[in-house]
Amino acid sequence: MWLELHRSNRPVTGASRAPDAVAAAVRAGDLVVATVPLGAYERLPAAELAGRTVFDTMNYYPERDGRIAALDAGGLTTSALVRRHLAGAHVVKAFNNIDFRRLFTLARPVGAADRSALPLAGDDEAAKERVARLLDTLGYDAVDTGTLDASWRSEPGTPVYVQPYLRARPEGLSEEDARRWFFDTPGVPVPAERVRELTASAVRGPAGGSRAALADG
Repeated sequence: MWLELHRSNRPVTGASRAPDAVAAAVRAGDLVVATVPLGAYERLPAAELAGRTVFDTMNYYPERDGRIAALDAGGLTTSALVRRHLAGAHVVKAFNNIDFRRLFTLARPVGAADRSALPLAGDDEAAKERVARLLDTLGYDAVDTGTLDASWRSEPGTPVYVQPYLRARPEGLSEEDARRWFFDTPGVPVPAERVRELTASAVRGPAGGSRAALADG
């Protein structure tokens, strides 16, 4: 389980399966970045996270997470499911629609002509503002797409999910060459206006995505 916590603009990262270690890490931060396989979301310490802003980066991949009936039924978004578990926390969905490599390479300072934006969603305006400030610090503009019930607009399979930030992969690459291409190829800047267009055009489909499909680019 990985939790990244921010206090006074200094990140504290905790990784442990021991509940006591996770709880101690949570108490050290004001903003918690929760990045765990969605199938393990119920292991997030709800009592310790009460009152905290929880930055939810998780996505639903059934081949990894197992089938989750509440999501397959189409009534909940992944973040609404997390919110139900973390009832006392302020959950904000963000950072779930870009791959980890482009997340690092596309970061730009404020005012840069090629600065990208990322969507966020949440039910608490103050919490969304805190997450937007963190995105800004890390090199991204934020586009507010609404509440957690609307956070499906950045889930797997939607127009803003991963592909806009990723160049088209050449055909015929070997597995080794494809891996090298993934790490060496610069991303595509996606400005805030384009993120707004992509999220507005989204049509909700079945829950879940395929990690293999992302690898095929």
